[in-house]
Amino acid sequence: MTTKTLAQQPTSLLPLPATAARAGVLAGSALALAGTFLAWTWTEEFPGNLTVTGYPGGLQVITLVGALLTALFTLSGMGIRGLTWLTPAGKSSPVLLTALGVLGTTLYAIAAISVQLGGIVNLEPGAWVSGVGALVAVVAALGLPHDLPPDEDATGAWGRFKHALKAPPAPPAKELASWAEILVIAAAFGTGLYVFAYGIDAYSELFVGFLITVALVAPAVFRAGLIARLNRLTAKHRTITLTAALIAAACFPFTQTDESYALIGANILIFATVALGLNVVVGLAGLLDLGYVAFLGVGAYTAALVSGSPQSTLGVQFPFWAAVLVGAAASLIFGVLIGAPTLRLRGDYLAIVTLGFGEIFRITMNNLNGSAGPDVTNGSQGIPNIPDLELFGFNFGMPHEIAGFTLGRSGNYYLLMLLFTAVVVMVFRRSGESRIGRAWVAVREDETAATAMGINGFRVKLIAFALGATLAGFAGTVQAHVSYSITPEQYLFANTVPPNSAFLLAAVILGGMGTISGPLIGAALLYLIPAKLQFLEDFQLILFGLALILLMRFRPEGLVANKRAQLEFHETGQLDVPDQRLPDDAVGTAKAGA
Repeated sequence: MTTKTLAQQPTSLLPLPATAARAGVLAGSALALAGTFLAWTWTEEFPGNLTVTGYPGGLQVITLVGALLTALFTLSGMGIRGLTWLTPAGKSSPVLLTALGVLGTTLYAIAAISVQLGGIVNLEPGAWVSGVGALVAVVAALGLPHDLPPDEDATGAWGRFKHALKAPPAPPAKELASWAEILVIAAAFGTGLYVFAYGIDAYSELFVGFLITVALVAPAVFRAGLIARLNRLTAKHRTITLTAALIAAACFPFTQTDESYALIGANILIFATVALGLNVVVGLAGLLDLGYVAFLGVGAYTAALVSGSPQSTLGVQFPFWAAVLVGAAASLIFGVLIGAPTLRLRGDYLAIVTLGFGEIFRITMNNLNGSAGPDVTNGSQGIPNIPDLELFGFNFGMPHEIAGFTLGRSGNYYLLMLLFTAVVVMVFRRSGESRIGRAWVAVREDETAATAMGINGFRVKLIAFALGATLAGFAGTVQAHVSYSITPEQYLFANTVPPNSAFLLAAVILGGMGTISGPLIGAALLYLIPAKLQFLEDFQLILFGLALILLMRFRPEGLVANKRAQLEFHETGQLDVPDQRLPDDAVGTAKAGA
């Protein structure tokens, strides 16, 4: 502790009266919002047509929404009736974060216009008005009082800034009627669907602005305490929550008019499902698998060989349900064959062996070309022309009219993959909450202690490895039909395009190991962001890697973390993420199941 007492430490980052600071935030937000109704540039060459006065478009809409949220959080902190529910916990940190989001998006728009059109002379007054307003809002927000009393960590400029972003736990919410709580859950998932659909539909420059705003507004909502309260409602109404999530996800293809975006959604579900399978191995059992994408390849190649492709060397055509079972069984067999001799290894040694298996699989598929080996997979040419599925007379390759909406090929496969994802989520949840799931967690925490308590560590790890491989092969059977063709180059350890082993592992760690929603969110981000940042070309992976570094620096437990992970990474810190209901690490309970 420094020579200053806690009472002497500053309660804000800037010496401003709280009333003046809130008035400044409101004035800056209003100015930034007003600027969005003025033209930002004079030519339509910049994407989004920012030349119209009186009608925001493109990046102006992102700035407008951010400024409106900043003003609402500020008014809520002032105790305005009807708005206090917006900030049940933190009153100041949400304002600062949203104001930073508005400033970041507006400055990016100004910079993009200047670079693309050749200088700041291409800016119209609206851009300057919004930029100045956003800057005023941020400066004023720095003068807001901290949400927590000063402590020892609030010394120094950086310490005070981190302290300003903390928020106290949200107090218990007023009890609502059951129907009202269900409406809140439905509204939350509806909002999430709208935000996701808007992001996936956004073009290059608009997506960057969207990403900046979401990256700062999302933690603002956490700091305000809204997520904690929503988590209490979802825990209370689990069945309603799962139903709402499934309905919201099923509505996604009906919000898209472009087939390419529905295809991105289908691929995201494939990637997310495989990541959830890897979460069994890494998140629950604690096994570092660097060749997991090979199991996806086993399922995909198996389905391609038995699905009637003209280039298939087997010359057979199984019904889809049979192809799914064969693909999952093939992955299960490979999981057992690889796991049985290697799972007695631990840590880095196991990681090296699994990495080798992934490379061996890819090379073997390349060599089964009739020249270097038997003609099974057509080598590097792969298996193309995989026919579309047809189930009960429903052809997935043809557009269909459903409730007045035209659902194309990508939308059809998206809904099929959504069904597969729901099955995998159910398997993960049931297995994680079972006694064998508790044994996995016990082995993950301390295998020596778990073995001493009577748990057969090798048997438990082999079950996890086999189950994870089966789930990956399960998803691979759909991937074969979605992508039309299967080649060995799709199953590299690392590549700029997911799925690959590196991205799968990153999705699990980024989202939150051991949780259900974590890998799903992590996979969606890791697939969507690279797909949308392709216009950055050489800078794409640099910026993407920098974002991952920053996230791991400030949130090492992942975007969605259970309470144990929070405590491990923030032993003396404050828990600001709602707990995810997962198996407790009770070795004694695990012993009964092993």
